[in-house]
Amino acid sequence: MLRHIPGLQAIKAFDAAARHLSFTRAAEELNVTPAAISHQIKELEDQIGVSLFQRTSRHMQLTRQGAILKPAIADALDVLTKALQKIRQSDNPKQIRVTASPSIAAKWLVPRLDRFLETEPDADVRIDVSASVLDFDRDDVDAAIRFGTGEHPGLQVDKLFQDVLFPVCSPALLEGHKPLKEPRDLLQFTLIHLDYEAQGAIWPNWRMWMQAAGVRDFNDSRGLHFSQTSLAVQAAIDGHGVALGDSTLVADDLAAGRLVRPFALSLRSPTQFAYHLIMRRDTAERPMVKAFRNWILAEAAASSAA
Repeated sequence: MLRHIPGLQAIKAFDAAARHLSFTRAAEELNVTPAAISHQIKELEDQIGVSLFQRTSRHMQLTRQGAILKPAIADALDVLTKALQKIRQSDNPKQIRVTASPSIAAKWLVPRLDRFLETEPDADVRIDVSASVLDFDRDDVDAAIRFGTGEHPGLQVDKLFQDVLFPVCSPALLEGHKPLKEPRDLLQFTLIHLDYEAQGAIWPNWRMWMQAAGVRDFNDSRGLHFSQTSLAVQAAIDGHGVALGDSTLVADDLAAGRLVRPFALSLRSPTQFAYHLIMRRDTAERPMVKAFRNWILAEAAASSAA
């Protein structure tokens, strides 16, 4: 019998690494560094006295002991998570835990939460900002907002937005000595790029927009490149250049005058990609979760109409 049970962080690190057979992918899921995963796995191996992974220069696989431990830890985490969820829900029925990817959280959800609290003043809202892969059996969350295809079998999925993209910049750029009156004028400015590609679909980019605008001699190798929309939008607000903004995520900044739209030409996002609200079907029937779903769908409809 073990006298010392390894820490939960080490157990979660092993669970993720065993499922992915990759410290890098496990680190992405848990929002830590690969070095942290490696350290936690080593700590777990030292505590139980066996090696759990066989590592080579090209791949990694579970040892015999690791293969024995993998399903036991997965089952234990499932049981623990479900028990904690039941305790939390029975102890505080007004609490709701929402996980949202960084850009939609910063640029759309959080600025509107006061409206939800006006309708549900007793609500205890917990926001987790994360883009990790969803697993409602392991993650202690009630609802999630994620960008993607919306393919989540067995879960309740509501489409929130279908975006269009168009150039946005700080109003200060329009007041400078460089003209910004026609698409070709953009070649004189720093362009802010969002690098995103998934499942064979490329997110609308500056090369696509320039081609649609009739600018053929465009070089997209220069400028600022970001992997998060919120960072690209903030760079535009700060006057660092011109970005292609998602209509939903820049709506508040346009309304407040932090951004302006110098050109009307827009590109529609790939039809298979959108922001979705995702939740378990049984959780969706809880009164507070149901209230949150009704509120967020109304907000999304209002944003789309605007």
